Amino acid sequence: MELRVGPDGLLRCGWVGDDAEYRRYHDEEWGRPLHGDPALFEKMSLEGFQAGLSWITILRKRPRFREVFAEFDPVTVAAFDEADVDRLMADAGIIRNRAKILATIGNARLVTEMAPGELDAFMWSFAPASHRRPETFAEVPATTAESDAMSKALRGRGFRFVGSTTMYALMQSTGMVDDHVSGCHRAGC
Repeated sequence: MELRVGPDGLLRCGWVGDDAEYRRYHDEEWGRPLHGDPALFEKMSLEGFQAGLSWITILRKRPRFREVFAEFDPVTVAAFDEADVDRLMADAGIIRNRAKILATIGNARLVTEMAPGELDAFMWSFAPASHRRPETFAEVPATTAESDAMSKALRGRGFRFVGSTTMYALMQSTGMVDDHVSGCHRAGC
């Protein structure tokens, strides 16, 4: 199903389904330009935690993630130590994956080594100059040349859990690309 009519009568991308939180996320966040080092660090971290899981799982756990990861403040997260890793591993409110937790802390340390605004400028430098709106979900790629390049550049700087598929999902969620299918009330907004 490419489009779905919501309870408010609006046409939305079919992946939204009937979940109210997914509707809110689709309407208010997904595909809207997101800027700022902390906001992009949060998105990178959550997309990394999402790898292998559904986004709704992460979305439902996002308030707890924000709480235990100090609102994804890179300076605070960069200072996390082994006791913090143990605390996070014991928290059932998040995804308890040691490799992803360690990657988030390591990635925060890399962000703190960057100049203010550098992460934002760096990530947005991979946004394509043009992007064709998909007519169907079958037309939405899992990766693109731009997400491949972003992934490679981030990995080259030492970032982890930033594969091309994960980075394309980040590009979609941060508005670097707009993959709302034709006919969706958010397409082109």
